[in-house]
Amino acid sequence: MHNRVELLQADITSLEVDAIVNAANNALLGGGGVDGAIHRAAGPQLLEACRLIGGCPTGEARITPGFNLPSKFVIHTVGPVWRGGENKEDSLLESCYLESLKLAVKYNCNSIAFPNISTGVYGFPKERAAEIAIQSVIRFLRTSPLPKNVIFVCFDHENAELYRMLLGKTAF
Repeated sequence: MHNRVELLQADITSLEVDAIVNAANNALLGGGGVDGAIHRAAGPQLLEACRLIGGCPTGEARITPGFNLPSKFVIHTVGPVWRGGENKEDSLLESCYLESLKLAVKYNCNSIAFPNISTGVYGFPKERAAEIAIQSVIRFLRTSPLPKNVIFVCFDHENAELYRMLLGKTAF
């Protein structure tokens, strides 16, 4: 199991994987942070594909081609906005990871890369979000042969160190 999960400090738009996950907003029409970076790198066809989908509820996921990205697919998931932890934020964030992984399996993706969902402008506490991400992915991988490789991609050093520490403590 340990060889199926890895950590990278990188720009998720540069990865040659089957799918990258976009921390999207409900409209799926681009935004700031990783969402804006993915839309810029994928090109205008991504926006058109997202328009056809017509949005995505929080905790769910949708898939599009990667267009100009090195990844085949973009899996768009909408994380919860942090409102103090009493509004199902944990279960909605867990659902983002699980629904993204289910789409990866459905589309036969061997590799998938996740950003730090909901920890930017949505304000989810970073350590809590990382714990949910890691535990959700490990639980899923225990019962599924795909994806063969899951990459947690941290753009900044702070999140990379947090994931490194948590992954070091995790029983696989």
